[in-house]
Order: sequence, then C-alpha cells, then structure tokens
Amino acid sequence: MAPSFRSYLADLRKQDELIEIAKPTDPRDIAALVAQSEKALLFKNVVGYSMPVVAGLLQSRNRIAIGMGVPYEKIEAKLRAAMDHPIKPRRVKRAPVKDVILTKNKVDLFDLPVPIFSLMDGGPMITGGVVIAEDPEFGMNAGMYRMMLKEKNVTGIDIVTPNNLRRFAERAMQEKKPLPISISIGAHPYEMVASTFKANLGVNELTFGGGLRGQPLQLAEGETIPVPCIADAEIVLEGEILPDGWIYPEGPFCEFNRLMGGIHMNPQVRIKAIMHRKDAVYYALQMPWENIWMSAPIYEAAARRVLNEAGVQATAINVTPGGCCHWHIVAAIKKTAGDAKNAILALLSIADIKHVIVTDDDIDVFDPTDVEWAVATRVQADRDVLIVSNARSKPLDPSLPPPAAGKIPTTAKMGIDATIPENVPVNRYNRIVYVNQGKVDLKNYLGAAGEAAKGRVEAKRGENLDTVSEKILAALEQSHRFYAELLEIFSRVDYRTIAAAVGRLHQEGKITQDRDGKYQVKGAAS
Repeated sequence: MAPSFRSYLADLRKQDELIEIAKPTDPRDIAALVAQSEKALLFKNVVGYSMPVVAGLLQSRNRIAIGMGVPYEKIEAKLRAAMDHPIKPRRVKRAPVKDVILTKNKVDLFDLPVPIFSLMDGGPMITGGVVIAEDPEFGMNAGMYRMMLKEKNVTGIDIVTPNNLRRFAERAMQEKKPLPISISIGAHPYEMVASTFKANLGVNELTFGGGLRGQPLQLAEGETIPVPCIADAEIVLEGEILPDGWIYPEGPFCEFNRLMGGIHMNPQVRIKAIMHRKDAVYYALQMPWENIWMSAPIYEAAARRVLNEAGVQATAINVTPGGCCHWHIVAAIKKTAGDAKNAILALLSIADIKHVIVTDDDIDVFDPTDVEWAVATRVQADRDVLIVSNARSKPLDPSLPPPAAGKIPTTAKMGIDATIPENVPVNRYNRIVYVNQGKVDLKNYLGAAGEAAKGRVEAKRGENLDTVSEKILAALEQSHRFYAELLEIFSRVDYRTIAAAVGRLHQEGKITQDRDGKYQVKGAAS
C-alpha cells in the first residue's frame, strides 16, 4: 500500500504512539491537551463539528522516524538519497480527496474544526497544509505556510519571508493576476518534510517526496483552479492569492521560535473550493514542536551537502532543538589542519543558520554537556570565534529590531571552532577512563551476586610479595607501564599485593615514572 496520511496514523497506532479521545472536546482545549501529551492525540468528538481532529503527529523524534520509515539518525541519509534521486509526481483522474466537493456559496471554512492555539493568536490558524503553486517559468513549488481564517471563504497566508511562493505571488501581482494555490491538509510526512525543504527556484519539492516514498506521488487535477493537489490528502482547499499585495494584517501567532510573533502584513487568499474525504480527519500541526522537529532533517541534509562540497568529513551533525532546529548546528568532524574554519564558513552559508560549533569527532554533539566542555577546554575566543556581519536573516529572530515595512533584516552570524588546537599536544586531551570501565557490571555486585564476586577476589590473594615484586620489575624492563597496565598484567594477583610490591620497588629506588606517568626501571632510557 502506498504511504498516506492514514497509513501513517495506522503505524502510530501499532507503535502505541497515538491516543484516541472519545470524550467531547472543545476546540479551545485541543492545543493545551496536546502540549501535555507524550503521544499524538486523535479527538474523535470535537464539540460543534462532525470531523475529528488529530494533532501532535510529528512532536517527537520517534514519531517522525515512524513516518519516515527509518530510525531517526538515518532520516537525513534517506532524505539526501531522495534529493539525489527525485521522482516526479503522477497525475491521476480519481482521487479519494474528491469524495465531497464544495464550491461557490457552499464554501464555508468555519465548518472545518480549525482550532486556536495560543492566547494571543489572531484567530483559528490552518497549520498543516501543503501549499502547491505553479509558475509559467519555474514550474511547481510546494511549501507549508500558516493560513488564518478571516471569513467563510477568505484566509491570510504568511509569506513575509523571502521564499519561492512569495516570488511566484510577486510575479503574479506585477501582472495584477491572482496566484492559484491548492492546500492539502492531511498529507503523509514524506510530503510534509519534503515541502519544508528550501529548494532552489525551479526545483519541485514534491519530487523529493516521490524519492522518499520510492514511487511517484499522486496528484489530482484542480476542480476550480489549474493547480493540482495531493490526491489522497484528507482535505484540500483550492484558492487564489489575491493580487492586492502585502497590505492585510495577519496574526499574531505562536511561532517556531517558541515565542509569540506579532502582526504581519500579508496577502489574502480567496478559497474557491473545499474538497475532502467522506470520513476526513482534520490535521492541526501543533506549534512549535511539530514544526521544529520536522525542520531538523532538512537542515542536517543541507549541512552534510555543504560540508561535503567543502571537502570536510563530518561524523555527526546536530541541528539543535534549543536553536529551534533553524538557527544552530553542532558538527563533529575528522579534522585535518584548517578543516574546522572551512566547516564553519560552509555551515554559516546555509540560509537561516545563525550559530555554528564545530568539534572533533570525540565529542558527542547530542550531549550539551560534552559540547560545552569542548568549548570550555578547546576555545580561545580571539583565535577560534568567527563573526560575520550583515548576513541574510530570518525575520522571526526576536533579537533583531523590528524591520521597516517591506525590508528584510540582516543578522550577525557566529562560528566557534571547538576542535583541539593544532599547536597544542593532543595528549593534553586524554579523557578519564576508569580501570575496568566497560568490563564490570554493577548488577553483578548487588545482592547475593555481590557476595560471590567478593569471594572470587579473595581467592586471588596469597602470592608472595617478593615474587610479585620481581615479576613487576621484569615487566618494566620490557616496557614502561601505567599502574593500571600492571594491574591488568597481574590480574590474578590481588590488588593489595600489587600495591605493596610497587611501593616496595619505589622505596628501594628501583623504579620511577617517565614524563607520561608510566613506571619504568630507574636509570632506563625515557
């Protein structure tokens, strides 16, 4: 069976990642309930509506992994493969989403259970729709944009940020023509993830969706507009971005940056048709975390691409949730001289990325403490911090002053080289490793098992101190040894006897330590 929104819901049920709620639920309560849940929620009885609502589908790494059909750490590789081998969509005549077709005066957006999310929202907001548009020169484009309900057949659409849809709309507005768009609500994660990718102008993001699914995405022809929609979506709105310009107040809204955004001046969309399945489920993408988690694989794929082009070998990349999966990247690399600085410059070239940390491959980039330790112990600010001024910015960065109308703000970008400095000996960064780390298990020392372990240790005692001293001296004549190496070599001798033997040899002046701290026979070459 081809992947669909419904197959994804079925997969979540099988993995116990979806809770179905039969109790009557007011749309005003949905966002707060989803925020409390560790699983996705399906509200089957939404007060005032006949259509159920599902939310929180992509609000965890595990649920995104289920949707993408691979473990989370392999999503980026699957996405890169899809981009390397895109598959064009296929047009079909019959489409499940056309079970019900409402046009003209039957169009009423308020019949859809579109919830409100936060206290300051300007109104109900469509959040989970894949918007498709076509340009006579650049072809098809897909993206995801919020759309605020304003009237029964009018919405806003947030395209203040420079993107391909905005270019399409500006081009149509110059000709004083509306731009037809379809909005497919309830699409498979393949299409949602693919449509959030910031592809170059002229690249159809839906071909990446085909690459992810390994077969063409099926598109259905429009009923009232010359733009197709996703054939197996739950709901489709057909409309036109009106050519009036960026003059209508829209918002506020809870943004991906985990803050409340302000009023944006945006175009409006006239909805000409509503199509849906007979038993459609409305998908309310929960802000901000569904949006945040969906972005991470996209930026990771971009990061690996630019690092590869820069000739830098990356071993791990974390597009961090603390950076809203839009602004921060921590990358571990296998470094040769100069690679870290080249990696920083490459990563900062990614459109929205603001801060970059590059580490050696011994650092766990998914462990904030390990990353902070690398910064604390490997960075000299005047040598290892790069700052770039007046770079392109995402307008939702709250640290920037509000931009003037129609102006796109710029930002400062920063990179931190947290790799081991090239003029510092690597042995200054030897990590602590406990003796027998990974060889002993605490559970074997708890309860009755602890008594048995103690007995085995006691049984090793009894070897003559003089004999052990002679054996240790012979071993040191062959090679310098750390104390722990002596413990390993003479593992059948009890610990106290070894300690006493080393102490005797030291007292007798027969052994000393070399510059690394290893024991050696006194007088031997270091």
